[in-house]
Order: sequence, then structure tokens, then C-alpha cells
Amino acid sequence: MRFASIFLASAALLAAAPAHAKPADAAAAKTILKDSIAIPTVAGRGKVPELAAYYAGVLKAAGFADGDIVITPMGETATFAATLKGTTDAKPILLLGHMDVVEADPKDWVRDPFVPVEEGGYIFGRGSEDNKFDVAMMVATLAQFKKDGFRPKRSIILLLSGDEETAMDTTRALAAAYKGAEFALNGDGGGGLIGEDGKARYYGLQAGEKTYADYVLEVTNPGGHSSRPGAVNAIVQLSEALAKIGAYRFAPQQNELTKAGMQIVADQVGGAIGAALKAFAANPADAGAVAAIRADPEYVGQIGTTCVPTLIKGGHAENALPQRATANVNCRIFPGVSIEAVRAELEKVVADPAIKVNTDPDATASDASPLRPDVVAAVTKAVHARYPGLPIIPSMSAGATDSLHFRAQGVPSYGVAGLFSKASDSFAHGLDERAPVDAIPGALAHWDSLLRDLSK
Repeated sequence: MRFASIFLASAALLAAAPAHAKPADAAAAKTILKDSIAIPTVAGRGKVPELAAYYAGVLKAAGFADGDIVITPMGETATFAATLKGTTDAKPILLLGHMDVVEADPKDWVRDPFVPVEEGGYIFGRGSEDNKFDVAMMVATLAQFKKDGFRPKRSIILLLSGDEETAMDTTRALAAAYKGAEFALNGDGGGGLIGEDGKARYYGLQAGEKTYADYVLEVTNPGGHSSRPGAVNAIVQLSEALAKIGAYRFAPQQNELTKAGMQIVADQVGGAIGAALKAFAANPADAGAVAAIRADPEYVGQIGTTCVPTLIKGGHAENALPQRATANVNCRIFPGVSIEAVRAELEKVVADPAIKVNTDPDATASDASPLRPDVVAAVTKAVHARYPGLPIIPSMSAGATDSLHFRAQGVPSYGVAGLFSKASDSFAHGLDERAPVDAIPGALAHWDSLLRDLSK
């Protein structure tokens, strides 16, 4: 079924739902968010289990039994699973999010990244956006459901990974353990865009994401004394290979998901980039449109595979010729393109038999999930309750989330975050990360509506 047909068909499912209890309290959700930020769940600090225990405490205080919550240690991190039991044996709905955050150096921040500060209408702190905002909203919503005595037909299982920002080992473990689910709703994908004028522009329903894959380039030489340079030098050879990769551009691509979303985005953003997006949607071979989109970091990831060098290592002493040099090339691969095909293409670009191009064995391919009419309908209803008539755009994320591994296990996964924010307010992974306080009530209503409708 084509996307337009899916959205039209889903409209028939938007019958008015019976009245129900109010969404979770915004003040309580804000407290959960602030308390979450205050626990520095950075890789290597061993704090993820502490955050998992905190979330368990919030849910148990709301009435969850000990047996409803499972925290599984994995090295210095952990996984978290909390189940709101359904009244039937139907396959459960999964809620996805992650507890870990990327590192932040207090010297670089205006405020301590791990001391939540509410200022100027924002909550500042590492993880305030990625991903503790929507995790806090999901925890608060499940707690409220338990207090209200809400009994879903399908069980709702909140799954939180502990190393999404790094190795994703906890994600793989959760995906393998819960691969029999009906579908997953991910709070770390999708979401709404607010224009700089304060008006909502659109909501992105993430149904696909690019494959994340790392490739290691390696070159070895005999080495020797630096006073006797020869015809080959491992560092020079590697540098030349990386320059070729840096200059290379993979063929432009689109699929039904990106084409449908791009046309709507084009109308919303307008201007030169809007015109380029519309032209590309109509003709992906349009060289002018391709050049304009590739020059825009916001949209470059939407039109094909991208590969960039991210780490280099080489040499062993200041006064010795390098015996070995390596570099990591990080690729975000367009859905449908194999990991091996990209490796082979990189090898052709490098065009140097002395340089090996090795694939990270943990790389996992990711294909788009089908747009289910019930999910589309529930998202449309939740978003339109806040912003009537707002465009709902099927989208593909250029980055990787936990959905990657659930899709690989056959679980359709959808990014349906409740956060609406301005592009200029997004500092995920960056300095002075923040989330707007006034986004909390709407996000709570969003999750309340979604889960009540989809767990019927």
C-alpha cells in the first residue's frame, strides 16, 4: 500500500475514544527528568544500574510489583524492563529508550552538565534531550497508568538499554529477548519541529533509519629508522586513501519513505533548500538539487550513503618509520544497500591493494518498517490533539537508534517521540544540551494517547 493510501486508510481508525483519566502530572515528570540528568550515565562510570534502580523505584511507588520489573546487569551497565500486564495473550507493545548518555566535560559547559538547571524555560543537562526527556515521559505515563488501574489488552513493556551511545550490547540482548513483540515505539526517534516563529511545522514519524557500519582501513610497512625514508610510508599511504574517501560521494538514492517525507518537508521549510528537496523528490538525478542538499547538514543524510573518517592511529615512535597505520571510517548506509557492497565500494575508491578495508563484525543492516495503519492513526490522533491538521511526515533517520536491532529481529519499530522543539534548541551530544519545560505536558498527553489507543 502506498503512503498516501496508508494515511487515508488510517483516518478511518480515528474514531473518538472514550473519556479516560488525565495524562501523568507534568511536575512529577519534570522531577523524573531532572533526577535522571543528575545521574551521570556515561560509559565507564558504572552509573546506569543506579538510574535503572531509580526508575524501578518510581514505578514501584506507583504500584508495580517487584516481579514486573527486571534489571539485568551487563558489565558496568544494565538493561531495564518494566511490564504493565495486559488482559490478553496478544503480542506485547514495546517502548524503547536508552539510559546512557554521551560524555560531557564540565569545563566546556556554561553549567555543570550533570547538575540539572531550570533556566529561561529550559532544563539544561546532559541527556535532557537525548534520551532522558522521552524516557522520563514514558516512565511517568506508565506510573500514572498503574495508579489509575488502567488494564491494557496488550501488555506494554518498557525496555531501556544501557549502552545505546556506544557498543549497543544491551540493545542486542533486549532485541533478542523480546523479538516476539507486535511492534516497538521508540522515544529516541521521530518528534515534532517548532519553527523559529514558535509555530509547529510538522511531526516526523520515523519508520526507518540508515545502517550504521564502521570500516577499518589498515596499512602495514616494514618500518625502519626515520633518517632512512623509503618509497612507502604507512601514514602517507593511509592519508592518501582517506583524502580519496573524503572527496568521494556515493550515488544519490531515495525510497518511498524518503520521497514521501521529503515532499512534505519541502513545503514546510520553503526557501532554496525546500526547492532543492522538492526537485530531488521529483528527480533524484537533478545535479543542482543534489549539490544543494549535500551542502546542508540537516538533509545530506537523506539522499544516500555517507562515509566519513572518524579516528586515526599510526606509528610507534617519533624517530621511526611507521610500521602500521589504521583509520576508522564511519558509514551511514541507505536502506537496501548491503554492508559488504559499501566495503567493496570503499576498496575501489581507495584503489590501493596495500590497504585493507575491514568491516566491523558487529555491523547490522537495517531496513525500513512498514507503516502500519494503526500506528499512523494513533500518532495522527495524538499529534492533532495538540496541533490540529499538522503534517505527519514518514521519515528516515540518518543516525542509528535501538530500533536498528529490533528491526533486525523482525520487530517493526517506529520513532514516535513526544518532544516538540526548535531546531535551534537541539543540542543532543553537544554543549549545553537542553529541553523546553513547556514541552512536558504535551509530551505526556502524546504518550498517554498513543498507548491507550494502541494497547486496546
